[in-house]
Amino acid sequence: MGLIPVAPDQLATVVTTLEMRARPKLRPAPDSALRLTRWPMPDPERYRALFKRVGAPWLWFSRLAMDDARLVKAIHDPKTQVHAVLDPTGVEVGLLELTHPAPDWCALDYFGLAPELTGKGHGGWLMALAMQLAWRPGVERVRVNTCTLDHPRALGFYIAQGFTPVTRTIETFADPRASGLLPRDAAPQIPYLANRR
Repeated sequence: MGLIPVAPDQLATVVTTLEMRARPKLRPAPDSALRLTRWPMPDPERYRALFKRVGAPWLWFSRLAMDDARLVKAIHDPKTQVHAVLDPTGVEVGLLELTHPAPDWCALDYFGLAPELTGKGHGGWLMALAMQLAWRPGVERVRVNTCTLDHPRALGFYIAQGFTPVTRTIETFADPRASGLLPRDAAPQIPYLANRR
C-alpha cells in the first residue's frame, strides 16, 4: 500500500457511484415549507448563482467552469430537468437536476440544499420528489454519484434512501479555489494548499 502525492493546486477525491434498480414504493413526501419548481430554460447566471450557493461548501465547480454556450447546452438539453428549491419567501435554496440519457435509466446529477437547511429533514422531502421525477415509465435504474468532498453524511443518506454502492473511483482535478472559480474561503474543511511552498 502506498501513498500517491497530490500537487498543492490539485484535489483528489474518492467517488462512489450508487444505483437503485427497483422503483421505490410510493410514499408521500415529508412535510416541508419548501417547494420545488421546474426551471425549463434556466438563465445561465441565475443557474450558476444557485449552483454556487448549494455546492460551494463541497467544492462543486464543474458547471462554473463552463462558458455560457456549454452551460446552456447542458441545462437546456431536453433530456435534462433542472429544478430549484424555493423557501417560503421565494428565495432559491436548493438544486435538483436529473438527466434521462436513455429511456431505461436516470442520472441524479445534482441534489443539494443550501448549508443552512442541511440536517433539518428537507433532504428526505427533496429525495421523495426526486424519485417521483426520476422513475418515469420505462426507467429500470437511477444512478447517483457522491464523493469524499461532499457532506460527510451524503453517502449514508443515499444508502438509507435505497441506493446501493456499485463502484468506487478516484478523481483528481485542479482546486477550483486556485483558479478563482470559488473563493479561497469556500469549503474550509478541505485545506487550501495551492499557495504553500
